[in-house]
Amino acid sequence: MTECEKIVKRDAFLKAIEVEDAPSAAEGLDLDSMVVDPSYDGVKLEKEMTQEFIDDMIERFKNGKKIARKYVFQIILAVMDIVKKEPTMVETSITEPSHTITICGDTHGQFFDLLNIFKLAGPPSPTNSYLFNGDFVDRGSWSTEVALTLYAYKWLYPTSFFLNRGNHETDDMNRMYGFEGECRAKYTERVFKLFSESFSALPLATLVNSKFLVLHGGLFSDDNITLDDIRKLNRFKQRQPGQSGLMMEMLWTDPQTAPGRGPSKRGVGLQFGPDVTKRFCERNGLEAIIRSHEVRMEGYEVEHDGKCITVFSAPHYCDSTGNKGAFIKIGKENKMEFTKFNAVPHPDVKPMAYASNGLAGLI
Repeated sequence: MTECEKIVKRDAFLKAIEVEDAPSAAEGLDLDSMVVDPSYDGVKLEKEMTQEFIDDMIERFKNGKKIARKYVFQIILAVMDIVKKEPTMVETSITEPSHTITICGDTHGQFFDLLNIFKLAGPPSPTNSYLFNGDFVDRGSWSTEVALTLYAYKWLYPTSFFLNRGNHETDDMNRMYGFEGECRAKYTERVFKLFSESFSALPLATLVNSKFLVLHGGLFSDDNITLDDIRKLNRFKQRQPGQSGLMMEMLWTDPQTAPGRGPSKRGVGLQFGPDVTKRFCERNGLEAIIRSHEVRMEGYEVEHDGKCITVFSAPHYCDSTGNKGAFIKIGKENKMEFTKFNAVPHPDVKPMAYASNGLAGLI
């Protein structure tokens, strides 16, 4: 309780001094004059991302090494520039029989399980698209490695590798559940601030084949919300989702079995029933919504008469839950193919190793 009270007080203080129009953390960052240490033994990153660099970076991460700080800045800034140009709801279609998109849920800093996803579902490519549906970071203790790997692929394949924002791509969560501390420990405070800026620029949803709406949390408090309302939402108006509004609901809500809507067990957002999902899908011409945000013991669950699918991709979550992970492949014919997988071994670093104020021992 004492530790939690400290965190609440610190968070209130940070909010009080926060300046909404603060200058970018990229201001004054001169990458051209930034020198990589001559002893750096990894592949060099020039002006464009390459598969060679990604392969080398992944090997470094597997061996407990880091990449040069200049390269971290390059990757974040390049991706921030890409995602800022994307709409709030990205729309993508699979048009070729040989082309698929793999939809993944929360990965939460579980880097070695992320590599297993790429092994099982195939490496990202222009014909093997991926969509990661938020919560890349926090809790797992390889969050910088996960974020940089996803960002590197986004830079390499900007039109076939997609990232939605989750409720853990927010400052409040990152301060409490480890990502901010991890950025400081492995790199610098400025790296976290740049990641924070890039998170606030991420799209909030992806529409696949005009039939599947993929968003991190779920549906809304108002039945009148449509896909057009999501399209028109200015996600740049506020960097953080706050306690109410469309952005908050997209990141935080959960399904329930009972009809109608109910209070959230999380204390923020709400819960929505099968009738809410049915009306939303019918009104917007959707087959289903695909969301993440919650552990499912089998890695996924088909709910609400098939119209709400939850997918969660962090197996044995926090090294304690015993759940499977899962991902969904969708092709041109809109058929969903589910794959479940178990956790793979990882180095002996506990979850929440970088959480603030001893929270790792509390959660």
